[in-house]
Amino acid sequence: MTRLARFDAGNVAFFPPGVVESLLAGGMVIYPTDTLYGLGVDPRSREGLGKLLVLKSREGVKPIPLLLDGPERAADWAEHVPPAAVRLMEGFWPGGVTIVLPAWADTPPQITGGSGTVGLRVPGHPIPRALARALGGAITGTSANRAGNPGDWQTAEEVVREFTGDVDWVLWDGPSPRAG
Repeated sequence: MTRLARFDAGNVAFFPPGVVESLLAGGMVIYPTDTLYGLGVDPRSREGLGKLLVLKSREGVKPIPLLLDGPERAADWAEHVPPAAVRLMEGFWPGGVTIVLPAWADTPPQITGGSGTVGLRVPGHPIPRALARALGGAITGTSANRAGNPGDWQTAEEVVREFTGDVDWVLWDGPSPRAG
């Protein structure tokens, strides 16, 4: 069953009971970001990553970006964070810039897509940062859409209708920034 929770992005004090627990148990959540609606799983969960790949009709060859709760989390996923990357983080995070860095060898292959790199971003929206914080610093940040659907969601009902039974929660705070 897909559950819907409506949010005011300016007031994210807590999530409804069950949201974080669902993610920790391998579930999926759709959530708003500053650029689009994201499809989130715990990036350390094989079960969650497997469900995400099935939903997105991917075979693991396309990397899955990660959204972080803060720039200090980059070192959790990147083997090396060069000074130039730190300067980019300082200049553009939080925001819409994804920085690609060499991944740690134990980073799940679903995240790297076999590339040996990981795409990281600190979004300019409080909901994904709070979800990432609840999961130990990161959540997957791929777009909440299926192949052929741009994911420019206007209403929560559209999202729930599209993903009923496939995701555990839809966290809604208004139309997709790209919609309109």
